Amino acid sequence: MEKQIIQTNAAPAPIGPYSQAVKVNGLLFISGQVCINPATGELNNADVTTEAHQVMRNLRVLLQEAGMDFSHVVKTTIFLSDMALFNEVNQVYGSYFSGSFPARETVAAKGLPRNVNVEISVIAAA
Repeated sequence: MEKQIIQTNAAPAPIGPYSQAVKVNGLLFISGQVCINPATGELNNADVTTEAHQVMRNLRVLLQEAGMDFSHVVKTTIFLSDMALFNEVNQVYGSYFSGSFPARETVAAKGLPRNVNVEISVIAAA
């Protein structure tokens, strides 16, 4: 098994002992992304829609770094601070995909890193 660590300055740096993404056997595992603007290191969280777009942009650059795009995504996990945010986040999320959608679960979490409202992790396949 050959494991490739995917890292780019165009996405937020890890805030702990983990990689931004890992590619192995044609699969890409992207760590949960939050609304950190990689250019400033600050949260881009004026509202939940802004937050969700920043999360999706962070995921997109990691996919691109691995030579993939959203069409390669087979599974996502969405963590929300409150299920009342589901519809707004779902609309933003859906706008990044065309055609077939990946498998997914969405759960409410008691707390997310830096008290954000949205965190999304991704599995993609080449």
